[in-house]
Amino acid sequence: MPYPGPASPSRLQRVLHPVREALVDLIYPRLCGVCHVPLGQGTSSSGEKAWFCAVCAEGLPLVEAPYCRVCGEMYDGAFTHEFRCMNCSGRKLEFEFAVAACRAEGAVRELVHQFKYDRRLQLRGALAALMLRTLEEPRLAGENLAEWLLVPVPLHRGRELDREFNQSWELCQRLAQWTGIPAANALARIRETDTQASLDRDERLRNLRGAFALRQPRPWQAQISLQGRRILLVDDVFTTGATTSECARVLRREGGAEKVVVITAARG
Repeated sequence: MPYPGPASPSRLQRVLHPVREALVDLIYPRLCGVCHVPLGQGTSSSGEKAWFCAVCAEGLPLVEAPYCRVCGEMYDGAFTHEFRCMNCSGRKLEFEFAVAACRAEGAVRELVHQFKYDRRLQLRGALAALMLRTLEEPRLAGENLAEWLLVPVPLHRGRELDREFNQSWELCQRLAQWTGIPAANALARIRETDTQASLDRDERLRNLRGAFALRQPRPWQAQISLQGRRILLVDDVFTTGATTSECARVLRREGGAEKVVVITAARG
């Protein structure tokens, strides 16, 4: 495991935690995030078994090799070497690579939609549990991720106020809790942009230029130093990579980060 895991509980926490978990399971029985069948008492509080029954876990649309070494797009065929897909060819992307846990289809697409738009915040655990798979990617598995930093893709203030939360920050916090990798809200979205749906890939990048900046701390907060840091940029879904590339550009060129890798729950 390339990350330290959660902090060791105190003796009192070790005694009280099972009691608290049993009471919560009794009052609010855990249900599978997909089919909603009860998962039973004593289920682990983290990992996929805490959020999915065995049948639904088996049917998750996982991202599996072969996939593009840059954007993580899956391909059929017997590729025996790393490759760069047509979508990434000729593009200067500011992150090292992107890796997702699942394809954005079926049950996973529905989970993301319910989490973001139906305000079902309890599903952050299910999606974060899936994202633990991204940390097993060979290029990350060899790293000491305790020295890295989790950073969420930010929402514009108006949109965050309307939604009442930033889904990427929620995933960041849960991942930090489970892995021991520190998390920081290091970016801000300072300009709202036009919809990206009708734009080609170059237009998307131009549309996002100047939309992000380093977050300025409150007077009582310490300045976060990104100089020389290696960063896991967290989002719920990766589509074209335009947003995450612009975030990575700010982190590297303005913050001085050494490397940025994108991890997401789903790949669109």
